[in-house]
Amino acid sequence: MGNVFGRKTQPSRVTERDKAILQLKQQRDKLKQYQKKITFHMDKERLLAKQLLNDGKKEKALVLLKKTRYQDQLLNKAESQISNLEHMVQDIEFMQIEMKVIEGLKVGNDCLKSMQQMMSIEEVERILDETQESIEYQRQIDELLAGSLTQEDEDAVLAELEAITHTIVCLFCCFCVFLFVLFTEKKEAKSKPNREMLAA
Repeated sequence: MGNVFGRKTQPSRVTERDKAILQLKQQRDKLKQYQKKITFHMDKERLLAKQLLNDGKKEKALVLLKKTRYQDQLLNKAESQISNLEHMVQDIEFMQIEMKVIEGLKVGNDCLKSMQQMMSIEEVERILDETQESIEYQRQIDELLAGSLTQEDEDAVLAELEAITHTIVCLFCCFCVFLFVLFTEKKEAKSKPNREMLAA
């Protein structure tokens, strides 16, 4: 029993923005219903005015036509209000999309900052310098041996140089991935005690 009554209610997912959009749409729908009602009465009164004219009751027909004219003006105002409400709904919905885009950009920016913190510019420059030195060293060996090697030997040396370069680049990429995984695990380890405290 205690568990049933002590259970926390789930927070509502309906935001104030959702409520505002719903109210605007309800107002729009009410105006559309009003338009239909006025249009129905106007058609009915125009038919009645024609009947009155046929019966020779011109004054009464004129009063009815003036009334329908006024109702026509109300219809135009209602149409304008409906248009304004629809524009407002569209603006709010578009703003929601913009906010989601901004949130996505923020997450991406935070991720970039985290990766930049894991590896400093100096570290990257050091690795690139070492890679360049290895390539330069291999090039010097190629120049020294160029005169004594056959074309087949030179092709083999070039292939080996390319393999070494590829290996160095792969190792650098693996190192970056390793740092990213290490940083993520540390971040999760820090947040885990907080989750356990909340669960308790």
